Amino acid sequence: MEYKDYYKILGVERTADQDSIKQAFRRLAAKYHPDRNQEKGAEDRFKEINEANEVLSDTTKRARYDQLGAEWRAGQNFKPPPGWGKSSPQFDSSFFEGIARRGANTQQSSGFSDFFEGLFGGGFRRGSTGAQNASTSTQTTSTLQIELEDIYRGIKTVKLPSGGHVKIRIPPDISDDTKIRIPGKGPHGSDVYLKVKVNEHPTYRKEGSDIYLDLPITPWEAALGETITVTTLAGKISLKIPPGSQSGRKMRMKGRGLTGQEPGDLYIVLHIHTPPADTSEQKEYYARMKALFTWNPRQHLT
Repeated sequence: MEYKDYYKILGVERTADQDSIKQAFRRLAAKYHPDRNQEKGAEDRFKEINEANEVLSDTTKRARYDQLGAEWRAGQNFKPPPGWGKSSPQFDSSFFEGIARRGANTQQSSGFSDFFEGLFGGGFRRGSTGAQNASTSTQTTSTLQIELEDIYRGIKTVKLPSGGHVKIRIPPDISDDTKIRIPGKGPHGSDVYLKVKVNEHPTYRKEGSDIYLDLPITPWEAALGETITVTTLAGKISLKIPPGSQSGRKMRMKGRGLTGQEPGDLYIVLHIHTPPADTSEQKEYYARMKALFTWNPRQHLT
């Protein structure tokens, strides 16, 4: 089993705070998301980024992961240090024996690596007789990663531990730790239980049945008003920016959120981005603006 350096995967220091981890995840997820990046290896990189964020963004998982120490290198064969079972209440020797017996199919069934499932997976339970293989139980539990696009479409094709595929319905109110039961599709006719993990989207955020999109616009688009093309979950739309718009303005697209008994709305939140002044000509232009406008955005604070 290869050790995963989750800090290196996200490109952050081991002392990074939660905001730094969140920013790093969003930047990398936006770059490697399969809907945006069709290059070879992008999907595997996206899964790796999701896995690292799953651990480092959760204080409990991160604390448990940090107990392994900082001396490990990515790709290194991972073995528990001497006395680990005695010094750590989370694990004992049977825990690591269970890891070895899990086999190479863990990532295919859960979406996470063997290393992650070994540390945090729920397929083994501890006891006086040691770890027990989940395949001998009457059910199989796997982690199902859900994207916001899956929730919007309301359906997802799932690869089963047996190697087959099945389509399942995704309700709009689905959330983390929701369990989905697929009867008779596990080993020897056992049931399969899928524990849901809703991945954070790099572009959109979900609030109930509503979808929010933070849209960057230029100062001239905000001041003059222009029609721009915006990519939504439903596809590309033409959006008319009202003249004189300010950052934080919400534009509501009724019924364009998640479907359900009461369809949600799409809210596009405008954010004005100022271009950098890199050349002397651009700096001169900003100087002319300063002389031309007497407007003070902080006047209400004086």
